[in-house]
Amino acid sequence: MSAAKKPLGELLVKENLVTVQQLDEARKEQKANGGRLGSALVRLGHVRDKDMAEFMGRQYDVPTVDLEQFEIDQDALKSISREVCEKHMVIPVSRSGNILVVAFADPTNMYIRDDIALLSRCKIEPVVAPETSIAKAIEKYYQKKQSADMSTLASEMEFSDEALNFTQSLQAQLIGEVEGEEQAGIVRLVNTMLTEAIKVKASDIHVEPYEKRLRIRFRVDGNLIEKVQPPAGIANALSSRLKIMSRLDIAERRKPQDGRLKAKTAGGMEVDFRVSVLPTLFGEKIVMRLLDKSNLKLDMTKLGFEDAEMEMFRQKINEPQGLVLVTGPTGSGKTTTLYSALWSLNDPTINISTAEDPVEFNLDGINQVQVNPKVGFSFADALRSFLRQDPDVILVGEIRDLETAEVAFKAASTGHLVLSTLHTNDAPSTVSRLIDMGVAPYLITSTVTMIIAQRLAGRNCEKCKVVEKVQPEALIMAGIPPEEVGTFECLRGEGCSACNGSGIKGRVAIYELMAMSNPLKIEILKGGSPVEIKKGAIAGGTKTLRQAALQKLRQGVVSLDQVLGVTLADDKA
Repeated sequence: MSAAKKPLGELLVKENLVTVQQLDEARKEQKANGGRLGSALVRLGHVRDKDMAEFMGRQYDVPTVDLEQFEIDQDALKSISREVCEKHMVIPVSRSGNILVVAFADPTNMYIRDDIALLSRCKIEPVVAPETSIAKAIEKYYQKKQSADMSTLASEMEFSDEALNFTQSLQAQLIGEVEGEEQAGIVRLVNTMLTEAIKVKASDIHVEPYEKRLRIRFRVDGNLIEKVQPPAGIANALSSRLKIMSRLDIAERRKPQDGRLKAKTAGGMEVDFRVSVLPTLFGEKIVMRLLDKSNLKLDMTKLGFEDAEMEMFRQKINEPQGLVLVTGPTGSGKTTTLYSALWSLNDPTINISTAEDPVEFNLDGINQVQVNPKVGFSFADALRSFLRQDPDVILVGEIRDLETAEVAFKAASTGHLVLSTLHTNDAPSTVSRLIDMGVAPYLITSTVTMIIAQRLAGRNCEKCKVVEKVQPEALIMAGIPPEEVGTFECLRGEGCSACNGSGIKGRVAIYELMAMSNPLKIEILKGGSPVEIKKGAIAGGTKTLRQAALQKLRQGVVSLDQVLGVTLADDKA
C-alpha cells in the first residue's frame, strides 16, 4: 500500500496516464469548479473515466465493477439515501446480511466508508466504478423516488387562510432563522425544486401563477416540461421565498425585478440562478435561468463546429484586430460561443476586457464589467473606458444602438479584436441591420472579419434513436438534393427513460459562418438587398443555417423535425 500513500496525480504521471502539463490543467480546473482531481482530469478529456476506475482499482487493490452490466439490488438501495450517494459519488450494489457492497468513485477516502457503515449499520465491501457510471446509476435507480418526493411535497402543502395571508409577521418568519411548519414546507419545496433542476440539467425554471392553479415547469434540452402543480394558494409565499433568496424587495409586487441567487449541490458545486420576477394578472411569474459553470463548454472543439468551420473561426479570433459578430435569438448559445473564444485567447500576455449585461459566468484572468444603464453606465461608456485600459481583446455584450456600434467599429479598426452579438435571423441580415443603424457600408467591409449565426437543436438520444421513414418529397422540400434522397437516412429518438420519453438528450449548436469574402464585399458596397447580400455570402463559401442543419441530419445527430423547427428554408433562386 506504499504506492497508495503517494498523491494521486504523482501516481498517474508515473504510470504515464497523464502528463505533468495535463495534471497542472486539472488542478486549475479542480480549483475553479471543485470536486476530485480524477473528475477534473476526466472532464478535461485527459483520461477516460473507465481507465481512471481501473487504475484506482489496481493501485488500491479493490475490484472494479461495470454498473451498466450489473442489476443493482433494490434492498441495497434502501441502505443509503440518494443524497448521501450524490454527495460522496457512491452507490450500494448488493447486500447479503450485514455485508453491503458499495461502488466508490474514490475508494481512498476512509471517512466516507466509515460514515456509510454507520448509516447503513453494515460492514462495507468496496468496489470501484467510473464516476459517470455511478451518476447514471443513481439517476436510474433513485429517479422514481425523487420525482415522487417533489410531487408529494407539493400535494401535501395545505395551509390555513392565516398562513396564506402574507402579513408582516409572516415576512418576519420567512426572513428569520426559525420558521413555522408551513414555511418550512415552502423552504423544502424550493430546495427540492432547485436541486431537481440541477440534476436534470434544466436551463430554466418557470413558476407560473394562474387563477385556480400554480404551475412549475423546467426547460430541458430546449423543451418546457411541466413538473408539478402545487396548491394555487401558496403562490405568494413561494414567490416571497424566492425573492428573499435573490435579495429582492418582497414588498414590491407591482414592478418587474431582477436578481440572482446561489445554490450549492450536495457535491459542493455552486450554481448561480438569474432570477426574473414579472407581475401578472394572478401573481408574480418567476423565471430562473441556471448558470451552471460545469455545463459551460469552454472547449471550442465541443461546441458543434465542423472541422473546417472550427479552423475558420480559430483563424478569425486569432487575428490582431477586427470585429467578430455572433447573432441569433435569445437562448441560442451565443454567450457560450463567445466565452469559449475568450477562454481560448486567455493568456497572461493578453489583456481581455468584457462589458456584459448581466455577467453570467466569472472567467479567471478576464476583466469582466457589469454595465448598468439605470445609473448612466452603458455599453458605449464601458467601451470608451476600455480603450484607455490598454486592451488587446474586447467583448461587448450586445450592439444595441449606433453609439455602441460606432465605438466598437472604432476599436476594431485601431488594433483591437472586438467580439459582440446582435439579434438577427441569419448572418447576411446582420449587414442590413448594421446599415439600418447608421454604420457606413465601407466600415462594415473593412472592419468586420466574420459574422456567425447560430441555433441550438435537440440532439437525438443515443439510447433510443432509430431510423425514421420520411417521404422523399419532405426531404426535397427540406433542401436535400433530389439525387441524394434515395440514399438518405434519417434518425430520430424514439423516447426512453434516459431522455424522459422525449427522444432528445442534450443539444448541439448549428452554425452559419460568413467570412468577409470579395463577392460579399462587392454586394455590400454597391448597396445590395438582403437577398443579394446572401447570394454574395454563398458565392464566397458560406454554408447557410439550413445547410448546416442538414449536415447534422446526415450525421444522425438531429432529427428532421429539429432541422425544420430551428432553421428556415433557403430561398430558391
